[in-house]
Order: sequence, then C-alpha cells, then structure tokens
Amino acid sequence: MDALRHVRLMADYNRWMNQRLYATAAGLDTQVLRAERGAFFGSILGTLNHLAVTDSLWLRRFQSAFDWDRLREADDWLPRPTTLRDMLADTLPDLQALRERLDALTVAWSEELIFNDLDRVIGYRNMGGELFQRQVGPLLSHWFNHQTHHRGQVTTLLFQAGVDVGITDLIAMPGFDPFTAVADDDDSDIPPMPASLMPPA
Repeated sequence: MDALRHVRLMADYNRWMNQRLYATAAGLDTQVLRAERGAFFGSILGTLNHLAVTDSLWLRRFQSAFDWDRLREADDWLPRPTTLRDMLADTLPDLQALRERLDALTVAWSEELIFNDLDRVIGYRNMGGELFQRQVGPLLSHWFNHQTHHRGQVTTLLFQAGVDVGITDLIAMPGFDPFTAVADDDDSDIPPMPASLMPPA
C-alpha cells in the first residue's frame, strides 16, 4: 500500500471509530460521561473533548502552512483551542456534532492530497511555543497514532462504565480494502514448505 492510500485509510478509520465511540457513549447519562475516572483527561467526555482539541490544532497547523482549499474553507468554524484542556462543547451531542465536522473535513482533505504534499515541510509551534519543522507525511502518521491512542483510552473508560464499543480492528471496518493483489491461480513459483515445518499427520 502506498503512503497516500494509507493516509486516506486512516482518515476513514478515524471517522468510523469515532462514530462507534459516540454511538456507545450516547447510551450513558451526563453524570457518567463527566465522572472522573483517573484518565489523563479525567472523564469519558474530557478525553473525547481532548481528541477534538488536538484534531483542531493539527488541522489549523496544516492550514497555516500551506494553501489547501479544503482547510481554508473551514476557517470560519474550525476551533482555535489555546490549551489541550479547552472545552469545545459542554454536552455529548454538541461535541459529537463538532466531531462529525472534523472527521468529514479530515476525510475530504485526505482525498485531495497528492504524493508531493506528504514530502512538504511545515513549521509549527507546540503548545509550549517551541518551533518545529517536520514533513507532512510523518506528521500525519503521528496525528493518526495520537487519535488511536486516546480512542483506546475511551474504549476502556466506556467498558468501565458498563458499555462495550465492540470490535475496533481496522480490518473489520465496513468497506475495508486491503489493497492486496489477487492471487494468481498458478502457484508453481511458491516453494514447497520444508518438511521440518510441516504439521504432524
């Protein structure tokens, strides 16, 4: 699989998993969602909010570095958090509405990226004001990995609250395309398995 397909796959997976998390969380009352559970961002709602904060931060960083039309068009509604704990929405439905917009933007932007975009270098500052310069491709990998990390925390918090998100495997995502070539019927080029590795009769 090439790098561009991987980025688009991660964007799709990100949206699918967020839909599952919010659908599961919707069955819990507000008190349960806000309960302190010892996670780094405290509660289920707090962790979901942190994901929306960091996604907004990264989309703004990408937007400020290059003139991507799709990101520029989102300037009027894309949040501008100033800390990692900014509350972007007070209720799960409001946060979900923002989440859906963030995911739709991410998927649409990923579809417009070209190979050369992944090699571009952007400059940005972290929340501490430190300046960094990194290629877009590795930054996208970091960003999607961060999302997966915190979604894993949310699935645990939800399970502790008595609800199960269910399967979270990428290969279980509806429409998943592994991009693997169809095997040729002629397998004569496949070497035989060594006798030492053959299963017992």
